Parts: sequence; structure tokens; C-alpha cells
Amino acid sequence: MSNYSLHRFLLMTLDPLHIGTGGYRLGRVDLSIVREPGTNLPKIPGTSLSGAIRQYAAMRYGKMGCAGQKGCGQASCPICYSFGSAKESGGGYAGTVNLFDARLLLFPVHTLAGPAWVTNPSALADFGCAGHMVNDQNKAKWSDSLTNQTRLNLGWLMLEREDGHWQPPVLQNVSEEVQNRIVLVSDKLFSQIVNSNLEVRTSVSIDPKTGAAAEGMLFTYEALPRATFLWFDVVEDDYRKAFPQTDPTAQNLKHTQPLDVLKAGLDLTEYLGIGGMGTRGFGRVKSWEVNHAQP
Repeated sequence: MSNYSLHRFLLMTLDPLHIGTGGYRLGRVDLSIVREPGTNLPKIPGTSLSGAIRQYAAMRYGKMGCAGQKGCGQASCPICYSFGSAKESGGGYAGTVNLFDARLLLFPVHTLAGPAWVTNPSALADFGCAGHMVNDQNKAKWSDSLTNQTRLNLGWLMLEREDGHWQPPVLQNVSEEVQNRIVLVSDKLFSQIVNSNLEVRTSVSIDPKTGAAAEGMLFTYEALPRATFLWFDVVEDDYRKAFPQTDPTAQNLKHTQPLDVLKAGLDLTEYLGIGGMGTRGFGRVKSWEVNHAQP
């Protein structure tokens, strides 16, 4: 019997979300967000998720010294057992939960028929909803519950409706109101629509001496908008089979496996957020575990 199991989580952004690339870039904004190299689609790196979730799990356990990569390194520590521990002098051990990048599933876009959530065949297939296709790459599909018009604007882009009835997929933990407003576009158009409708904000640094805007410190940055849906996988690989259930906090929280520790930290992202600009109203995400096919 294998020691590992696959778990899938759905995320919805409650605020704009900025996961920066770590420096300034030439382009329409100064501070861009992380993207997949092949598709140019925004994502949340697994490292960003793991770092935030580990910190919040450490908060739940009252062990902030274990929020970093080194941790305490004790075998009796549920945080280090779950997320791993690295020692300066060598040694340490790998964690027992592996987090992967969060990828786009539904992206909110303004239309004349009200808000819509755009997706594409590849995103649905990767999530487990195969069989949804657009035959004409320059057209789109939507249900009559959104609009019965033959044309629909997705931001600045006006698309024709592809002939034939299309029923949006049933997505677990996604409200019926959102599902009825899903628009299916081709893989070709999806990246263009997403990158043209990211939230872009302008900020300025304040000079502490004058309390006014500092000269030459105006900058712009982009973010995933509120109500974006993403998903990511977690593999629990408890190769050690020795989770410290006797830890008092673990007993109090009824944690019996590493995945419980991860979920405890993930729950706090709804209040404390992930990514940058957290003090400026960015970063909160809500999460649900969804069904998936076991490997």
C-alpha cells in the first residue's frame, strides 16, 4: 500500500492577489505578477503557497520559530514533520506534504450582460472536466442563463457565439450563479483575455519627512482580480509514518496526519492572505477541498 495520497483544493480570491516576480520589469506595469512561461498565464507558485501556509500553521501551533525553512528540526514537531526542516550544518529532512502551483480555472471579466467567468478547454480538462471544446478558435460558448445574444464582449474583445447548445460544467464548491455565467473560449484567446483584464493599480511612496508623495516614486503593479478561481494539488507523502500525534496542540486541534496541519494553515489565508501588498487590501483567498481521481 502506498504512503501517498493526492488532494485537490479550489481557491477563490477575496481580494486582488499580487504574487510578484521579485523586481521591476519593462512593460505596461513596473511590478508584474508570476506567469507560466509556456502559456503566459498568471499562477500562484507552490513556494508562495507553502511559505504562507507553513507560517500560518506555525501560528496555530504557537511555534513561530518553526515558520521558516529551518524550523526547530525536532521529530516531535508537527510543523517541521509536515513541511520539513533544513539545518545549516547539513542534514534535516524533507516534508511530508508537497504543494504544487495554483493554476487558473475561472477568470472574472466585465461584459455588457454583467460579470462573466472565462475559462478554456485546457483549464477545464486539467481540473477534471474534459470534453468541453470550442470548434472555432475566434468564437465563444455561453449558456442562455448569461445572455441569449449572439455576441458578447469580454472586456474590450467582442466575440460571436458558436452555434449549438452548451451547458457549463458543474464545478464543486462553485456557486450556481457563477457556473451559469461561465464563458468558454479557445486556448488561443484565453491568455489574451486574462492578461488584458488584470487589475492594474498605481501607488506612490510617501516621504516620511514631509508626509507627501516622494518625488519619482510613482509605480504601477498588476494583480489577479477579486473572484478569480484557481486550483492546486497537494500530495501527502507520509514516508516516515510517525506523525507526532502526542503533541498537545495536535491533540487539541485533533490533528492526526500532516494534511491536517496544512489545512490548519490554509484556513487562515482567508483572513491573513498570501502574496504582496497585504497591508494595502490584497491577498485574501478562500479555499475548499474538492473531489479528484486518486492516482
